[in-house]
Amino acid sequence: MGLSGGIACFKSAELLRLLTKAGADVQVVMTAGAQRFITVDTMQALSGHPVATDIWDAREPNGMPHINLTRGADAVLVAPASADFIARLAQGRAEDLLSLVCVARPWGVGDQPVPLVLAPAMNREMWAHPATQRNLVQVAADGALVLGVDSGVQACGEFGDGRMLEPEAIVEDLIAALAAKPLAGRRLLITAGPTFEAIDPVRGITNLSSGKMGFAIARAAREAGAEVTLVAGPVHLDTPRGVRRIDVRSARQMHDAVLPQAAAHDVFVATAAVADWRPASLSAQKIKKDGKKIAPIFELSENPDILAAVAALPGGPYCVGFAAESEKLEQHAREKLRRKKLPLIVGNLGPATFGRDDNALLLVDAQTTQALPADGSAVDKLTLARELVAEIARRVAQWQRGAAA
Repeated sequence: MGLSGGIACFKSAELLRLLTKAGADVQVVMTAGAQRFITVDTMQALSGHPVATDIWDAREPNGMPHINLTRGADAVLVAPASADFIARLAQGRAEDLLSLVCVARPWGVGDQPVPLVLAPAMNREMWAHPATQRNLVQVAADGALVLGVDSGVQACGEFGDGRMLEPEAIVEDLIAALAAKPLAGRRLLITAGPTFEAIDPVRGITNLSSGKMGFAIARAAREAGAEVTLVAGPVHLDTPRGVRRIDVRSARQMHDAVLPQAAAHDVFVATAAVADWRPASLSAQKIKKDGKKIAPIFELSENPDILAAVAALPGGPYCVGFAAESEKLEQHAREKLRRKKLPLIVGNLGPATFGRDDNALLLVDAQTTQALPADGSAVDKLTLARELVAEIARRVAQWQRGAAA
């Protein structure tokens, strides 16, 4: 992890903390400019390693820290990457330790490439300058992954593009950059969360789905290389990085968002807990108590079956259904599999997982039943989503081979 000079260095400490929390072993390299904004001692304490700052580091037996630092590394991340540092990379200059590390990292034929990931940070005018934009194109052409920037109030008091991404976003992008890509070239359409069926302007029929599993699957699919569209019911969750999101409220709105797009996708993953029924009519005003203690009676209409409609499309996507049950999980999941003519159903016990950060799944197809994880224990939903996405990728490839034969 390299730090070039800039006020965004104050974010680098939190970024380092998140990386180590995620299990990374991080070696920090700092330029002289970076040391004007954050201390070597801070980064050493957070990384657990001495910070490298000098080309002529006497601690290296061969006197070549710029070579030793990247051998065996999984990635080089520069955050912040200043306008000046990006300009030097574009020109292939290597006059300090960090630029030497970037240029000397294995990247050519015969070596395992070490990705170079840049998180730019600079004033809005510097970001917009033609030279900076030209340099960004050049470093990307040379193999670097250039992350985006945020827009907002800058340390100078101006407002605009150029702020370094928040640490959580950088970690998410870095993990995606390093992940295997079994879904590269695939397009996934995912639904997530509950639907809300209005009774009157303030009340409605809904359920306890938080959307966390669907959002985790969207993130995992993006990490696996897929182009992901996420159709989300009313939830309070941040959109995963690199994912296109469409917000809806009711089952009919979700149906109308999904059906026109489904045929253009390779895989449809229906994690949303869609309401089966909706009020047949909507009261224009809030339904008030009348003092007679007589509860109102509602006539219900059946909502469209989104998953069945997509599964019935000629030449449609590989469909993965979800079954959130309260009992007899395998039995009900298998019945749903047959009824909707699906290749795969993912079952879970809804009351045990709604709103929680962990889960356990049961994969049911026409021949087999498979617990995920294999021991049936609950794990965090992102870990579980990554396992599920890997399984979906394997099954889709097998399905398409069968279709081609």
